[in-house]
Amino acid sequence: MDTSDSNIVFDSKGWCDYCNNYHSNISPYWKPGIEDSEPILKAADVIRKEGKGKDHDCLIGLSGGVDSSYVAYLAKEKLGLRPLLFHVDAGWNSQQAVNNIEKLVDGLKLDLYTEVINWLEMRDLQLAFFKAQVPHIDTPQDHAFFAALYNFAAKHKFKYILTGANYSTECVREPLEWHYHASDLVQLKDIHKKFGTIPLKTFPMANILTYKLYYRFVKGIKVVKPLNHFRFIKEDAMNELVNLFGWQKYAHKHYESRFTRFYEGYWLPEKFGYDKRRAHFSSLILTGQLSRTDALEKISKKAYDEETVKQDFEYIANKLDISIDYLKELFNGSNKTYHDYNNQKGIMDLGTNVLRFLGVQKAIIR
Repeated sequence: MDTSDSNIVFDSKGWCDYCNNYHSNISPYWKPGIEDSEPILKAADVIRKEGKGKDHDCLIGLSGGVDSSYVAYLAKEKLGLRPLLFHVDAGWNSQQAVNNIEKLVDGLKLDLYTEVINWLEMRDLQLAFFKAQVPHIDTPQDHAFFAALYNFAAKHKFKYILTGANYSTECVREPLEWHYHASDLVQLKDIHKKFGTIPLKTFPMANILTYKLYYRFVKGIKVVKPLNHFRFIKEDAMNELVNLFGWQKYAHKHYESRFTRFYEGYWLPEKFGYDKRRAHFSSLILTGQLSRTDALEKISKKAYDEETVKQDFEYIANKLDISIDYLKELFNGSNKTYHDYNNQKGIMDLGTNVLRFLGVQKAIIR
């Protein structure tokens, strides 16, 4: 991590606050593997008992990426659960993602439910975020993913959602100036109101208060994070998925979506100077999966080659039904931030501080 995070703080040793937070607030209490297997095994027992007589006892959002794929594998094969796999098709799946989802469904013999987002609405909302000139143009896709999952769980009375969230690859979180809260429905609606052209009649939405409070405390939906209780080494997990299911690897985290690959690999670093690989690699360094020397060598090179960037630039423009010249015009526009639009950051900060005080939220979110 560097000063592209404008709020980063370094101590006299040259250690940043992310590293110090990891060693003070995460590492001492996080003991994945045998030492911390009892809580997840007990949770699995409860899920199985409460799900007896139902077709499925829990819900797993599946993107085709390594985190969600490995959770699906652990849930079925290690915890003996009967999950329903839930996939949101926002129109940007890579062929690798489609392959990985199919391989897991067939290999694990699990049921899959796919929610397809109305493409005209998705395209209009994504264009609105481009026009807003904010860094977080992936928000429409991210919001659709979590809102559809939580709304489905509430509607169909699922009490447990298993997610791929984990400390092993995510103990260093991207600062909000790079990637603002996708759950801020106030901002999503404000940007669409200013730059959108069609109503969002079917696009899945969930206010943060809805899924953090109402769904949790009224509907009784609990979120379980199995990867924090098992030894989860990213490269080993990918190799295991490859060997067991014929799963395909990605070049970088989140590249199962062609849009996310373009956004994280080109748009964000070239237009705003934010390279998400810094946070991703920092997590792997702290958890012993990547050396700092290797990370610096990787970060010195662009995320993907110029020819692929050119192909993706044309693909994105064509898919959004705009000209390449107009996409270039948007790229060269004046950068803005989430501060320039209505938002719920005050409420979110309060919630984060409460969770941090209670010891639930350990990673830095700012």
